[in-house]
Amino acid sequence: MESTAPYGKPVWQQLEGQCALALAQAQSHRAPQGRQGDYQDAERLLRRHVAGELILSLVPSPEQRLWRTLTRSQHQWTRDRVRMHSQIESLLEDAHIQLATVVSDLLGVRSRRMWQALAKGEKEPARLAAMAAPPALRATPEQLRDAWRAASTLHALHRQILELFLTRLELVESQMQILEKSIGQAWQPHQDAVRRLAEVPGCGVDSAHPVIAEVGPKRPPAGPLPNCAPG
Repeated sequence: MESTAPYGKPVWQQLEGQCALALAQAQSHRAPQGRQGDYQDAERLLRRHVAGELILSLVPSPEQRLWRTLTRSQHQWTRDRVRMHSQIESLLEDAHIQLATVVSDLLGVRSRRMWQALAKGEKEPARLAAMAAPPALRATPEQLRDAWRAASTLHALHRQILELFLTRLELVESQMQILEKSIGQAWQPHQDAVRRLAEVPGCGVDSAHPVIAEVGPKRPPAGPLPNCAPG
């Protein structure tokens, strides 16, 4: 088969396990310019395959493809959370609230407690600052109150948007927890591979999962695969 984006995936999945399949990279199956036809393409593909002119893509097993879907979805959810962090910070700066200068983690438990109170209508800087439990923060109570000075004049639309951001953030975080649980269950048969990779300095279980999803849990065969490129 020729790799044509996602169009060949249903056919591949239907034939998988019933016959030997090979996925040829489109670059190595270029056709002469002019009118093309399916029969001519199939004949040319067969001739080049017999001649060994095709570059074949390495297609992972169904299990590994499922792992990739899980870890790539998790990566996308993580990016969404980081993006919301920036959006919340930008919204507060637009409202003249410079809490990021005195709080290290805008999405921490104490910070989020203040956001939720602000979104619900709290306007008093002293009460907002008291929710942060100052001993656990780098800022003093005076600095927190100063950062919340603009809360008393915060527009209702800013509060509404902030509440929407917080609701969306909770949804994304709950979905990330579901994904983490699914990933842990999917790797259960290969805990030995995860543990070995997690022992590498600078790596951990969270880093091991996407690496194994991309390269597989087993050692590759000795020597390069003939006429085969990673897919």
